[in-house]
Amino acid sequence: MRRTLQAIPLLILISMILFGITNNAPGGALAPYLQNPHITPADIARLKHNLGLDQPLPVQYYHWLGHAIRGDFGWSTSNAEPVFDAIMQRFGATLELMGASLFVALALGLAAGIFSAVLPYSVWDYIITGFAFFGQSMPIFWFALMLQLGLAVHGIPLPGGYMIQLPSAGISSLDTFNLWDRLDHLVLPTIALSFLSLALYSRFTRSSMLEVMSADYIRTAAAKGLPFHTILLKHALKNALIPVVTIVALSLPSLIAGAVVTETIFAWPGMGRLFINALQQGDIALLMGYLCLVSVLVVFSNLLADVAYAWLDPRVKYD
Repeated sequence: MRRTLQAIPLLILISMILFGITNNAPGGALAPYLQNPHITPADIARLKHNLGLDQPLPVQYYHWLGHAIRGDFGWSTSNAEPVFDAIMQRFGATLELMGASLFVALALGLAAGIFSAVLPYSVWDYIITGFAFFGQSMPIFWFALMLQLGLAVHGIPLPGGYMIQLPSAGISSLDTFNLWDRLDHLVLPTIALSFLSLALYSRFTRSSMLEVMSADYIRTAAAKGLPFHTILLKHALKNALIPVVTIVALSLPSLIAGAVVTETIFAWPGMGRLFINALQQGDIALLMGYLCLVSVLVVFSNLLADVAYAWLDPRVKYD
């Protein structure tokens, strides 16, 4: 509860900074209207008055905040609908992609890190380490294009003349909901988005597990005759996950940023594409709504990390 209350002034401060930056962009909130070659100075003055842009910036922010608290983030000029409706229509698709990517990155990253720590400096350890360095240095936009080229355009040949070709773009190819069709379209963007996080989680899990496995209480548990899998999963892994939780929470902004690129390349109808369109068309109201929602998600993820600390390590006290 205390952490939640501390997040409120933080989010207000973030919104103030975002409001100042977006409204000082070239053209500001009038940018979509200024693209009209027939607009006159009288039209601009009338628009400023109608939109409240002729008032001081702090007054504009005060009015915006009052409406935003009630869920009214203004009108999207690029989508011709309320900002909240435009975001919510695409929030589910982004949540689906991010959830799948986070699940894959955590499952494979933790498994690879544990396996690498159990067999340190072995051939498998070097292979996993090389894979992790490759994943951390790979530009996501290039990797996404290569996935499209290799798995969607050319496909994977199978014995018997069969060919596996995954969809290259979109969230579905059918008008009605079909689970397998949605999963087919989810494969490539999930691989692209989870690749960097997977490599990061495996490296930190390996490092943390190696440190924990050399601790005295692990040797004591082994001396008592406990099975290796019990020592590994019950005693070592839970303590090794404490620093990994920090990395997971801090990597969520990178996951959100990667979703913007991934959704654009794979034509995924989520908030990432919405953000790119709003940025290109100077839709200030939509940009503010999107950035504020992302800020809430990042702050909430750090709040979850605090809760996870206390669960993983009962010695942690937030006094």
